[in-house]
Amino acid sequence: MLQVSRSGYYKWQASEASETEKRREKLVARIKWHFYDSDEIYGSPRIHNELVKEGWTVSERTVGLIMRENGWRSCMARKFRVTTTDSNHDMPIAPNVLDQDFSATRPNEKWVADITYIPCRQGKLYLASILDLYTKQIVGWRLSDKMTTDLVLEALNQAYEAKKPRGVIHHSDRGSQYASKEYREQLARLGIQPSMSRKGNCYDNACIEAFHSILKREFIYSRPKFRTKEEAQQKLYRYIEFFYNRKRSNSTIGYMSPVRFEQMYYQFTA
Repeated sequence: MLQVSRSGYYKWQASEASETEKRREKLVARIKWHFYDSDEIYGSPRIHNELVKEGWTVSERTVGLIMRENGWRSCMARKFRVTTTDSNHDMPIAPNVLDQDFSATRPNEKWVADITYIPCRQGKLYLASILDLYTKQIVGWRLSDKMTTDLVLEALNQAYEAKKPRGVIHHSDRGSQYASKEYREQLARLGIQPSMSRKGNCYDNACIEAFHSILKREFIYSRPKFRTKEEAQQKLYRYIEFFYNRKRSNSTIGYMSPVRFEQMYYQFTA
């Protein structure tokens, strides 16, 4: 009916099978590349999104099956919690201006800040971070072996020097570091409006806590404990500045990196 020979049909069929195998081999290679390029952090949803960006037509289910077949599993973390908030003090508390409104219309409109514990064989470490609610970028951070006011001040000053914001809302918990006289005075000097969570309500600062959870799930607890404080500093710098801010796709901003999302904002508003 098709006016082709039997041998011609079988030759075409073999050719089609060969092309399918070649395509699958290329797909497996790209999935492997994205998996290891993310330091074994990306799972099938993010790798699928990266493949779509490259022009591949493939389902997330297929990506997941290929990853399982090859034993490529995104990192999982054990639960571990150290208390870093000391709200048992009589220092002034700022009103809850943010009030769980985590939406933002531009960069440097709302910042959220928090401290988290970082395990290290050489001794305890504490990370103070400040996240921009619009871009999801970590705009300021500092690592120290002491959970002091100086730690959060250095993170704040770094963020301000990098972004020079005007009228940004700075939201944190009620920790003594954020409620200290030095910190409140610095916020006032920089023209930053303070906001603090309600007592014992972790949901009031959920976004920065979510970042710390991602950091620990993807990077801290899925790998051997840092041997030295210097190693912790170097590897955290690489993760935050080069991977999280500039490379890691974020589902809440269209699977773009925070830096790329910020660049696009200024391109379209210029």
